Amino acid sequence: MDETAAAQHHTTQSVFLDKAHPAAWRALNGLGLKAKEAADDAGLDQTLIELLNVRISQINGCAYCLDLHVGDAVKNGETAQRLAVLPAWRDTDLFTEKERAALTLAEAITNISDARAREHEGATARKHLTDAEFSAVSWLVIAMNAFNRVSIVSQHPVRKGRGEPGTAGRRQAG
Repeated sequence: MDETAAAQHHTTQSVFLDKAHPAAWRALNGLGLKAKEAADDAGLDQTLIELLNVRISQINGCAYCLDLHVGDAVKNGETAQRLAVLPAWRDTDLFTEKERAALTLAEAITNISDARAREHEGATARKHLTDAEFSAVSWLVIAMNAFNRVSIVSQHPVRKGRGEPGTAGRRQAG
């Protein structure tokens, strides 16, 4: 292979960050597990957790995480209708006040660059979330955003049929 071909091959090949630095990946998984533990302790149900994971992944455009978490949401009883309208959740009455507050907070943290909107949305969410719920949702969002970024940068592939029952190769958290 000549230098140009070698350079092109090197720049187009993905580096799976989780494989390149497994200790960092394990640490991120640990964060994800602790965020999930905080959510469980705060009484947040798995359906809401998966709704947040899907919505954050939609905003970030993470195909791998969308594939993973839409499947998990369905397995936890989420409906196709609510998943279909999730990008427009504010325009429906299909979500509870607590879900709406958590989605509001998730979007504010994910789209963190607008400080004024983030403060307003955080205050709105506080009306419907306890301190423990607010903190747990925040940690879930922070962890999911990190997982999205690892998968996007790594260009983790969406494999056909991976989310179907009986398939293996799923991540521990994220």
